Amino acid sequence: MTAPSELRVSKDRRLLAVTFPGEPPFEFTAELLRVLSPSAEVQGHSPEQRVTVPGKKDVAIARIEPVGNYAVRIVFDDFHESGIFTWSYFMTLGREKDERWQSYLDELAAKGLSRERR
Repeated sequence: MTAPSELRVSKDRRLLAVTFPGEPPFEFTAELLRVLSPSAEVQGHSPEQRVTVPGKKDVAIARIEPVGNYAVRIVFDDFHESGIFTWSYFMTLGREKDERWQSYLDELAAKGLSRERR
């Protein structure tokens, strides 16, 4: 997988644009990245263990740290920092963003959870 040519965090730290060579940028909200983090804390070790993370509407990106030549670790202002976002995961997430976001919203509704912090 080719590395992105650019990772750009917005001034308010709530949006990350990831640009791969020859592709239009994928834009991800910090909330989407936080609730769909590839970490075991969120994804579990099997689909049955996946956690629906509520209350992250106002989360922001604190910093981004390189992990070798294949990924970055995104540290969020709620101190979540265990997700390793590979270039492949960004590409998949960019292509499936709308479907994955809707699935997340559906899960919240089904579980009586909210995007708002309580």
